[in-house]
Amino acid sequence: MTGHLAGFDGDDARFDVVGIGNALVDVISHAPDAFLDEHGLTKGWMDLIDTDRAVMLYQALGSAVEMSGGSAANTMCGVASFGGTAAYIGKVSDDELGRVFGHDLHAVGVSFRAGSHDPDTPTGRCIIVVTPDAERTMNTYLGASSLLGTTDLDESAIADGRVLYMEGYLYDRDDAKEAFRHASTVAHDAGRMVSLTLSDSFCVDRHRDDFRALVSDQVDLLFGNEAELIALYETETFFEAVTELRKHCEFAAITVGAKGSIVVTGDELIEVPPRSVPKVVDTTGAGDLYAAGFLHGLTTGQPLARCGELGSIAASEVISHVGPRPLVELRTLA
Repeated sequence: MTGHLAGFDGDDARFDVVGIGNALVDVISHAPDAFLDEHGLTKGWMDLIDTDRAVMLYQALGSAVEMSGGSAANTMCGVASFGGTAAYIGKVSDDELGRVFGHDLHAVGVSFRAGSHDPDTPTGRCIIVVTPDAERTMNTYLGASSLLGTTDLDESAIADGRVLYMEGYLYDRDDAKEAFRHASTVAHDAGRMVSLTLSDSFCVDRHRDDFRALVSDQVDLLFGNEAELIALYETETFFEAVTELRKHCEFAAITVGAKGSIVVTGDELIEVPPRSVPKVVDTTGAGDLYAAGFLHGLTTGQPLARCGELGSIAASEVISHVGPRPLVELRTLA
C-alpha cells in the first residue's frame, strides 16, 4: 500500500487531474451495408487493424466526422466540463488527425501534452461505420498512441497535477509500463495522488500480475467495474475481491452497472445509487465520465459519497445520447 493518500497535497497544483492514455481520433461515417461487404467488415464487431488497413479504410470512407477520443481523454474532458482544470498526455503523429486531436482537447479547455512525434507511425484512430440500422462497426488502429514511453511524459505537468490518472488500455507495451511507473514516481515525489483505471476485463487478464504489482506499489485510488476487480484478484465474488483490494490500495471507486457504484475504503463500503435516465441510448464512455465526476469531487474536497454521486451524474448524462463525451456542461448538473 502506497500511503500517499494521507499526504495528498493539492493546494499549489496547476491542474486538478493529469491523464495519460491512448490518444485516438474517432472517425465516424454513415455508410450502407454494401460498404461493409466491400471491405470485409463484420457488422457490430470491433477489430484491431494495422497501418495499411487503417489508411485504406480512412480514405475509402469519404465524408466523416472526426473527433478526439480515447478513454482517459474522455475523462479529462469530463473534468473540464465540471469546471476543473485538466491536462492530458498522449502520443499522436504530426498529421491531420493528430492536429484534430489536439484541437478538440484545447477547445474544451484541456491542456494537451503530445510528446515526441514518430514520422513513420500515423495517429491512432477508431474508424466507426454506422449503417442505416444504427449499428456501429469499429476498426481500431492504435498507431502512435501505443508507442508512448517515458520520454513522452511531461514531468512538470505530472508534478503540477493534484491527481495522476492512468488508463489501463495503454498498458500493453513494456515502454508504457515503464512510463506508468515513472509517472507515478514523479507524482508521488511531488506529494500528489496516483489513480489507475483498469479499463477492461480482457486488459486485466493480459496483464494481471503487472497490474497487481502496480496497484500495490504505486496506486492510491483504483477505478474499475465489478467484473474487472474480480478479474484482477481472481475471486469468485465481488466482496472477496474487495478483501484483496484492501490489502493493496487505499481506496477505490467501483461501478456495479445499473446498481450504481461502491466506494471502497479501508473500513467501509459506501454505496452510491445510480442516476436514472429516461432512456439509455449509448453506454460508451459511462465509466470514463464516472471517473471524471469522482475526480472532480475529490479534487474539490467533497466527501467520498458526494464524489460517487458526481460520478453518477456524469455517467447518466453520457449514456443518454450517442458519443462518449458530455453534450451539456456537467457543472450545470452538479
